[in-house]
Amino acid sequence: MDFLHFFFYLIVAAVCAGIASRIVPGIGKNGFLGSAVLGMIGAWVGTSWLGNIGPSLEGVPLLPAIVGSAVVIFAVYAVSRLFAKFTQSKAKKHS
Repeated sequence: MDFLHFFFYLIVAAVCAGIASRIVPGIGKNGFLGSAVLGMIGAWVGTSWLGNIGPSLEGVPLLPAIVGSAVVIFAVYAVSRLFAKFTQSKAKKHS
């Protein structure tokens, strides 16, 4: 994979993660780099679960990437909320 192909792959993954973050309610913006990383992980998760269905752009199957990104974004959001709740309750016990 050359640099230009990787760059377009990152852009497509970030767009898929951006679409997925609009689908999952209550989650803020991650920025380009965060969206690209979550999009790459989401594309991997989505293609593992759904296979290569639907249209593909720069080697990224779009439908599985969007669904996988939504799942990954929701999981990151749930873990971060759980961690925040845990640290808050721990801080209150030590006060």
